[in-house]
Amino acid sequence: MIVAQLSSKGGPFELVERPIPSPGPGQVLIKVEACGICHSDMLFKEGLWPGMKYPFVPGHEVAGRVEKVGPGTNLFKVGQRVGVGWNGGYCSHCEPCREGEFPYCTTGTTTGVNYDGGFGEYMVAPETAVAAMPEGLDALEAAPLLCAGITTYNALRSSGARSGDLVAIQGIGGLGHLAVQFASKSGYRTVAISRGKDKESFAKELGAHHYIDDANGDAAKQLQALGGAKVILATAPSSKAISGLTAGLRYKGKLVIVAAPHDNIEVSPIFLLMGSRSVAGHYSGYAKDSEDTLAFSALTGVRPKVEIYPLSQVNEAYARMLSNKARFRVVLKMGS
Repeated sequence: MIVAQLSSKGGPFELVERPIPSPGPGQVLIKVEACGICHSDMLFKEGLWPGMKYPFVPGHEVAGRVEKVGPGTNLFKVGQRVGVGWNGGYCSHCEPCREGEFPYCTTGTTTGVNYDGGFGEYMVAPETAVAAMPEGLDALEAAPLLCAGITTYNALRSSGARSGDLVAIQGIGGLGHLAVQFASKSGYRTVAISRGKDKESFAKELGAHHYIDDANGDAAKQLQALGGAKVILATAPSSKAISGLTAGLRYKGKLVIVAAPHDNIEVSPIFLLMGSRSVAGHYSGYAKDSEDTLAFSALTGVRPKVEIYPLSQVNEAYARMLSNKARFRVVLKMGS
């Protein structure tokens, strides 16, 4: 098989030939059909993630089929469509984990760090990291749902918003263009927030009921004119923009942050206290959450916008992602 490995900190992706691995007990061999390139892959490529060891193969937005299962593996069958996301070792298939009672019941691992990821034609993953995928999803569109998709879908459904509530999505890029679709399909009165009137038609195509141009920094005032947001989901990594949005929350409203800006966010404690408002972060999810995201997307038609590259052009694809010029997710396609 061919994989794209990183041999050193900050080095390029190298296409190398390796033997196809065999799955061990509790593991699944996956024939990879597509793998998304995520901005967080930069942490691994540049050696910014603690404990990085080289060489390794990154990739945590994996879509493919089960090629072989290891001894004692019983959650998946050969030929079944599956996906693998960021969190690679928490059991979320048993009932206690589904109910959130024991969310850290096994040793946690990260796909593409603790074991090789999906930038290759095959990969081995723990069965606890694997999510069942509906047949109706194209692998190239399904791959980004395993990170960008699960992050936004899971954040929204955990936010406390109910059908009919005003929910605002800050940013309509790689994360935000999926969040707008999830919010609209979930029955929320959806507001898309970005900069420039030229993005309004696209936001409406995604399902937004309202569009706010924040070019003048008055998005919070415009949100209050709509009644105030029950939830604001921050998907664009701008501390200044996120800080300015908190005043757009209604009574008991919540700002949920899935973006990762480098600077601190400023929030008025008095504004939070007087309105029982809150600010929270939300972190991805586990295999069962991936399954829910994929199933919801297949049912409702939520799909990412993708730019597709062959594995042989992995360095060009990574540079495209890192430049922020991609609209909206970059995906590697395996095979011919």
